[in-house]
Amino acid sequence: MSIEALSGKVFLLVTGASRGIGRQIAITFGSMLEEGSRVLLLARNKDALQEVAKNIPSKVKVCTISVDLSKSTDTKFKEFLSESLKGTTPNAFDRMILIHNVGSMGDVSKAINDILDINIWREFYDLNFFIPTVLNAVVMNTFNNKAIKKMVINITSLYGIEAGIGCGQYCSMKAAREMYFKVFALENPDIDVLNYAPGPVNTDMFTMACKKIADPKVKKMFNEMREKKTVLTTEQTINRLVQVLEEHKYNSADHVDYYDEL
Repeated sequence: MSIEALSGKVFLLVTGASRGIGRQIAITFGSMLEEGSRVLLLARNKDALQEVAKNIPSKVKVCTISVDLSKSTDTKFKEFLSESLKGTTPNAFDRMILIHNVGSMGDVSKAINDILDINIWREFYDLNFFIPTVLNAVVMNTFNNKAIKKMVINITSLYGIEAGIGCGQYCSMKAAREMYFKVFALENPDIDVLNYAPGPVNTDMFTMACKKIADPKVKKMFNEMREKKTVLTTEQTINRLVQVLEEHKYNSADHVDYYDEL
C-alpha cells in the first residue's frame, strides 16, 4: 500500500518511538517508505528502539537515538538531526514528516488542588509541551526549503478538547499543544498539520489509567473495555491514521479522532 503523504524520499522523525503508539507509527509508516528515505527514532530505551528499527525494511536507513527528551535542548536536537542526515542533506528529500508522540499522563489520581509542587508542573510541561515546541522549531528551520513538502502530526487526545476529573495536567497540556499547532499552522500555511486523537489504545498509559484515574466512571469504563477486549490495538489506531492521511478530508490543524466520520 502506498499513499501520497508517504511518497517519494521521506525524512520521518518519531518521538517516543520505543513502545506503544510511537513504536507502531515507526513500523507502519517505515514499511511504506520508498528507497532512499530516512527515519529518526527518539526515545529513552536504546534496546527497544533497535528492535523497532529491525521491523523497518532495510531499504530505509534508520537512526535510533536514546535520549531523555525532557533534558534535551535545541542544540541537542540539531545534533540528532545532523547525525541522522550523515551522508545527505535536508534538500535531498521530497517530504519531511514529524510526529510528536512523546508524552505522559502525569498524576491522574489527584485533583488539581492537590498538585501543589511547582516543580511537578514544570517537569510535566517540559517533556510534554516545551520540548515538542522547541523540537518542532528546530526541525522546521532545518528543513526550511519550500520545495520540501512538510507534515506535522501531533498525537493528541479527546482530553485535549474535553475536561476530565483527575486529568488537570493531561487535559491542559493536550489543549495547549493543540493550540500551539493551530498557531503554527496559521503561520505556516504550506505545512500540513494534523492533531490526531488515537482513541483508547491498549498501551502502558492506558493500563496506568485503568488503575489510577481519579474519575470512578472513567475508571470503570476503561476497565470494562479491557475486560471485554474492546480497547483499540496500536495497529488499529495507526491504520486509521493512515486512512485519515489517505482520504485527507481535514483542514490543517484540525482535531481528528479515531472515531470521527470523515
